Amino acid sequence: MSAAFVRRLAGVLLALTLTACGAAPPGPSMAVGATPDPQTTLLAELYAAALRSYGTAGYVKTLDDPLSALDSGAVSVVPGFTGRLLQRFDPGSAARSDAQVYRAMIGALPEGVAAGDYATSAEDKPALAVTDATAASWGSRDLSALVTHCTGLILGAVAGVRGLPTSVGACALPPAREFPDAATLFDALRKGVITAAWTGTADAGVPSDITVLADRKPVLIQAENVVPLYRRNELDQQQMRAVNELAGVLDTGALVDLRRQVAEGGDPRTVAENWLSAHPLGR
Repeated sequence: MSAAFVRRLAGVLLALTLTACGAAPPGPSMAVGATPDPQTTLLAELYAAALRSYGTAGYVKTLDDPLSALDSGAVSVVPGFTGRLLQRFDPGSAARSDAQVYRAMIGALPEGVAAGDYATSAEDKPALAVTDATAASWGSRDLSALVTHCTGLILGAVAGVRGLPTSVGACALPPAREFPDAATLFDALRKGVITAAWTGTADAGVPSDITVLADRKPVLIQAENVVPLYRRNELDQQQMRAVNELAGVLDTGALVDLRRQVAEGGDPRTVAENWLSAHPLGR
């Protein structure tokens, strides 16, 4: 019996064994970049799980600066939020609505980097919250009401939060007083120490007795929709479908719930995989 025949026979037996066990031969792998922050990791895990659902062994690679790693080729996909990415590549852009911000972001991307579809229903942008009593006295739950009550505003935020707007429409905002955590921040809001508290539209910790002011037309705060960036000409058709189809199933409510699970100790990869199993792509 020749050595070549033995090798061929071994290959056939291995393939049969894999088939019998329900396993598949290993496919290509693709790194999705994320910072160490658990919420950022969660978003990357969603895209990695989407890639796996279409046959690519997607995995998350944690880095201090994923966008630089994308530019260098250390990772192939980096998810983020449209407004923050726009400010990274075109600081000071005046774009506000989701479509405007997305278009401006695409125009500002470095050579060799492209953007997939953005999630029109999944956002996490800065938002201002007030007590129900304040909303009632203003006669509105819209952010535009804050503009008409600009004089004397006292704002608060959790310490360390960056990138907060300095104005809302014609209202120049005062610097926010800092509080050690969200519970202390919202307690100060209830006691009238501050007029409004900075939070986010996908913040999982806003109490039920607090009103988050809605930013309706005209949009006053820059949009922050979930979007994937990727290395141009590197993703194949199935990989492109994976990163684009996620935009059609993810919404802000889901993002809030997923973040809550992670904040309560859930593993970001497990949380992402469980959600995608319940919301499969390609349907």
